[in-house]
This record gives sequence, C-alpha cells and structure tokens, in this order.
Amino acid sequence: MSIDSLTALVRTLPDFPKPGIQFRDITTLLADGAGLRELVDHMAAIARPLDPDLIVGVEARGFILAAALAHALGKGFVPVRKAGKLPGRTVGIDYVLEYGADRLELHEGQMPQGARVVLVDDLIATGGTARAAAQLLREQGASVLMALFAVDLPDLGGRQMLEEDGVATASIMAFAGH
Repeated sequence: MSIDSLTALVRTLPDFPKPGIQFRDITTLLADGAGLRELVDHMAAIARPLDPDLIVGVEARGFILAAALAHALGKGFVPVRKAGKLPGRTVGIDYVLEYGADRLELHEGQMPQGARVVLVDDLIATGGTARAAAQLLREQGASVLMALFAVDLPDLGGRQMLEEDGVATASIMAFAGH
C-alpha cells in the first residue's frame, strides 16, 4: 500500500472542533486492517534504527499507534495522559493549545533516567501538545530521540517548532491547510 493509499484512508471533517478547522481523522485508517498494518510498518521502519528503550504515546489516538509500534519493535509502552486520568502519583506539565489550555501527566518514576524514547501521536498541528510531552519527558530524565506522527499539517508549523526545540520529527503523511 502506498502513502497515497494511506492518505486516502484519512477522513477530513470540516469545521471540527471549531469553524475553519479541517480535522484529519485517522479512525477511518485505523479501521482498515491493511492500512493500519502499513502505517505501523512505516513508523517501525523509521523508529527501529533509533533503537529506543520505550515508545511513549500521547492521549488519545497516539496510544493506539504507540502501542502498536511498541509491539512491532518489542519495546515497552508508556502513556502520557491528560490530567487526572492516571492512578497514583504523577508528574505533569501545563501548556497552551490553539483553542485552550491543558495538562499532560505521566506516572511519577515511570521514566528511567537516560531512557531513550520515541514520542508518538496521530497528528502534529501547531506542536503544542508534542512540545509539552517532550519537555515533560526531558524533565524526567528521558532522551527524546524523535517525535513520530502519522499526519503532519505543515502549514501550522508544529514540526518546525519541535525541530527548533531540538526534537527530531518524522511523519508518514502530510495534508496542506488546517
């Protein structure tokens, strides 16, 4: 399956979550067995040479891809969740989104010092969530080898912002516009 075939499996929902946004919904790709396998295979081909210790997924669709990637690479998976979703003691970071503010958390002590991680999410737009997740991981002693996304919206500048912060990035597909 080609990248164009994968791209065709991503549904665009206009005006979600607010007017003017073209939401790129990967759930249609996830529902296609061959498409999901191909997407994870592409992600694994990028991440495997980095030899990460852990794969970190960002809530919520990032969990799906990160867990599948962790399985493909034989690595562990660590979730980065929104505030109040993890049981027990957590560490977190507050950040600003294009349409509000939020907080990300992970379990206190779950990130081994010096752990080499690949950060995974379904999509990068403005980069605020990925930047916050990378900062949180670094504050916990991890080395973020790369942020890996299924979809990039390059017109919103998130990938460039992450790279300026010293986080290598890669994506499988890109869509112009918002």
